[in-house]
Amino acid sequence: MAGHSQFKNIMHRKGRQDAVKSKIFGKLAREIYVAAKLGMPDPAMNARLRAAIIAARQENMSKDSIDRAIKKAQGGDSEAYDEIRYEGYGPGGVAVIVEVLTDNRNRTAGDVRSYFTKTGGNLAETGAVSFMFDHVGAIEFDAKAASPDAMLEAAIEAGAEDVVSGENGHEVYAAQESFAEVAKALEAKFGEPRKSGLVWKPQNTVPVDDDKGEKMLKLLEMLNEHDDVQTVYANFEVSDALMAKMSA
Repeated sequence: MAGHSQFKNIMHRKGRQDAVKSKIFGKLAREIYVAAKLGMPDPAMNARLRAAIIAARQENMSKDSIDRAIKKAQGGDSEAYDEIRYEGYGPGGVAVIVEVLTDNRNRTAGDVRSYFTKTGGNLAETGAVSFMFDHVGAIEFDAKAASPDAMLEAAIEAGAEDVVSGENGHEVYAAQESFAEVAKALEAKFGEPRKSGLVWKPQNTVPVDDDKGEKMLKLLEMLNEHDDVQTVYANFEVSDALMAKMSA
């Protein structure tokens, strides 16, 4: 998990520095729309919608914008998005999972394939790398929300499977079928989490040299900047030297 956390922290910092807010809001609105379209429009009854709203709040998306996306889904809107998961290998054999919401499959597939090719990787068939990840629910809290012991005790009581605590916060993992209940119990105890939703958690991380690591981060950056890409997961371990370089 250490390498996975390093990767997330680097991408988070880069996202804060480089991302255009309108693009972020567009992705968030799309996820809220799809979540509300597929399930109940009430976040208390729809775990996916609840997670999307939490993500939107973390990016300071206005309540009006959130409500507008939900109302749009409830109306007779004709927008249709396909949920697609792409899998492939990045530089150094790193396993990569890309989740997208797209209204044009051909365009998105071509773009994603080109990103892998440009950085020395290759797109593979669905199922080629997902077996190296666990698809689980994740609830993240800031470190100040609770002590590691308090978070662990509460997570176990709520039915969680794993807890990782560090200076950057707490990550609580739960099986898909119990995710909504675990998230609800922890939120009642510690307040709204900074992030909540289903994720692809790598079972193990693989080390790559700094050259391959830089190419891998470039691939992740290009994928994350694509309008149709919602989330990207990779199982590589970032070296301390590369982390320092990217953080500079």
